[in-house]
Amino acid sequence: MPLTQLSPILLCGVFTGLLLFAESRAISRLKWIAKPAASLCFVLLALACGAGESAYGIWILIGLVLCMAGDILLIPAGEKTFLAGMGAFAAGHAAYVVAFLSGGPHPTPIFLAGAVAMIFFAVFSLRWLWPHLGAFRGPVAGYTAIIAIMVATSFLAAPPARPSPSLLVIAGALGFAISDLAVARDKFVAPGFINRAWGLPLYYGAQLMLAASA
Repeated sequence: MPLTQLSPILLCGVFTGLLLFAESRAISRLKWIAKPAASLCFVLLALACGAGESAYGIWILIGLVLCMAGDILLIPAGEKTFLAGMGAFAAGHAAYVVAFLSGGPHPTPIFLAGAVAMIFFAVFSLRWLWPHLGAFRGPVAGYTAIIAIMVATSFLAAPPARPSPSLLVIAGALGFAISDLAVARDKFVAPGFINRAWGLPLYYGAQLMLAASA
C-alpha cells in the first residue's frame, strides 16, 4: 500500500485513540481537535485512492465530507446540533446510495437477501428505540430508513477495479450501520462511555473501508 494511502489510515487510528481518551475524561478541547482530525483522515484517504477519477469515487467523497460535517455537529450536546448532525449523516448516506448505484447495477439474489435483512434490522432497531425517542421519533425513523437503503444498495456497488459485489464496501456499510446503534444507545437509551468505546472505532474503521473503495 502506498504511503499516501497508509498515512491517513494510521493517523486516523491515532486521532481515534485521542478521541476515545478525550471522551473518557470529558476533555472538550481535545474532542474538538481529535474528532475533526480523525474524520479528515478518511476524506484524505479517499482522495489518495483516486476518488475524483470516477462517478463512484466522487459520490463516496461527497458522502465522506457530509459525514465529517455530521461528526463535527455531534460534538456539542445540544438537540439542534444533534438534529443537524443527523441531517448531515442522512445526506451522506444518500450520497453513498448514489455511489453504489452509479455503475448501473441489476438486482441479484445477494442484493435481495441483503434488502430483506436490512428491513428486519430497521424494524427491530426502531422497535428497540421507539419508547425512548419522544420528539425524535420522526427523524430517527427517517434516518433508519436511509441507513437500511444504504446498506442494501452496498450489495450492488461496483467500485472501480474491484469485484462486484465488493466485500470492502459491504463491510464498510454494515460497520457504519452498526456503529449508529452505539450513537442511538448513547443518546436515547443508556448514555455512557462504553457506547463510544466500541462505536467510534467501528465507525472510523467503516468509513476508512468506504474511502478505500474509491
